[in-house]
Amino acid sequence: MAKVLIVDDERSIRTTLRDILEFEKYDVEEARDGMECLVKLKQKKFDLVILDIKMPKMDGLEALERIQILQPETPVIMISGHANIDTAVEAVKKGAFDFISKPPDLNRLLITLRNALDKSSLVTETKMLKRKVAQSKVQEIIGKSEAIALVKETIERVGPTDARVLVLGPNGTGKELVARWLHEKSARNEHPIIEVNCAAIPAELIESELFGHEKGAFTSAHKQRIGKFEQANGGTLFLDEIGDMSLSAQAKVLRALQENRITRVGGDKEISVDVRVIAATNKDLRKEIAAGRFREDLYHRLAVIIINVPSLNDRKVDIPGLTKHFIQQICNEYGIQAKSISEDAIGLLQSVNWTGNIRELRNVVERLIILSEDTITAEAVKRYVLPTSAAPTPRLEDLFQQFQDKEDLYQFIESEFANFKSN
Repeated sequence: MAKVLIVDDERSIRTTLRDILEFEKYDVEEARDGMECLVKLKQKKFDLVILDIKMPKMDGLEALERIQILQPETPVIMISGHANIDTAVEAVKKGAFDFISKPPDLNRLLITLRNALDKSSLVTETKMLKRKVAQSKVQEIIGKSEAIALVKETIERVGPTDARVLVLGPNGTGKELVARWLHEKSARNEHPIIEVNCAAIPAELIESELFGHEKGAFTSAHKQRIGKFEQANGGTLFLDEIGDMSLSAQAKVLRALQENRITRVGGDKEISVDVRVIAATNKDLRKEIAAGRFREDLYHRLAVIIINVPSLNDRKVDIPGLTKHFIQQICNEYGIQAKSISEDAIGLLQSVNWTGNIRELRNVVERLIILSEDTITAEAVKRYVLPTSAAPTPRLEDLFQQFQDKEDLYQFIESEFANFKSN
C-alpha cells in the first residue's frame, strides 16, 4: 500500500483528499504546512507528496526544495488555487512531478498520482538493476603493496591454466575476489563460476549440495536435484571455507578430482564433469591434517598453486586507495554524489587494528558516508570508528625499530614481564 502525505493549510482540502485516497486504498497522512511536512519526511519514508503552494511558516516551493534534499526520489505533486503558469513552470523546474489547480479534478488527480508512483517504481527498479549489474562484474583488486602485487602477478600467471588453486587468508581479505579473477582470466570464463560455502551447509547436506541427488534418495528428496559440480561443468567450482568440510564429503570430492566423475546421492550412474576447482580457507590446513580433520591427499590435490591473501593490517599502505574506491562505489549504489575524505581521516583509518580486514573497512566507509556531511573528516573517524576499534597490537617488526638491537628488545620484554608478575 503506497504511503501518501497531503500537505495543505486548509483542513477541508486535506479531509477531502484523504477520503478520496483512502477509498482508493492508499495509506494517507496529513501535514498543515511545509515545516510539519519536513518533520514527517525526516521520520518516515513516503511514496508520494501532495503539496500546496500557499501556506504559512513555509510555502510549498521552499518545502519542495527541501524535499529534493531529504527524499529526492519521492515524487511531489503541487496543488494551488492561486498560482499562475509561471508558478507551475517554476515548480516543475524545481523537481515537482506535476502541477494541478484547485479544486483538483478527481480523475486527473488519480491519474497523475498513479503515473507518479509508476515513475517512482521504475526509478527504484532501475537503481536496483544497476546495482545488480555492478555487483555482477568482477571488482578490481585495489592495492599497490608488495603483497597485493604478488597476488595479482600470480593470478595473471595461473589464471589462464587449469591448475587447481588453494587461496589462503583470514576472513574478509578478499579470497572470493581472487577466485573470481582466476576464473575471469581463464579460458572457462564463458561458463559459470559456481560458489559453495562449505561452512554454511550442514554436514548431512553437503554431499547433496555438491553432487546432487536422485528423487527419493532421502525423505525430503521429492525431485531430482543437480549438484554444484554439474552446474559448474565447463566452468569453475569455488569451494569456500573448505577446511570446514566433513571427512566423508572430502573423500567424495577427492574421488571427483581424481576421476572427473561424480555420482548423485541415491544414484548409481557415474556422470562425467569438466570442472576447475578453486578452494579457499582461513584455517591452517597443515594443522587440520595433523589433528585428523582434513585429508592430506585432498590437500595435495587442491594445493597445486597456493595464493596467500594478506590481512589488511599487513597492507595498510593500501588503505587510502581502498577507502577512496569504496567511497565511490557506495555513493554510486546510493545514487548520491561521491563524498571526499581528508588526509587526516585516512591517516586515522591507517592506525586502526583491522581484525575484520577489507570487509570491515568497507562497512566502516559506508558508516562514515551515511553519518558524515560532504567531507569525511578526522573528527568523524574519531567519533564513529575509533571508539569501536581495538587498539592495534604492536608487531615485532614495529618493536624492533624502537630499539638499537635485539638485546635491548629482550631486556624490554623481560622488564615488562617482571612488572606484570609484580602487579
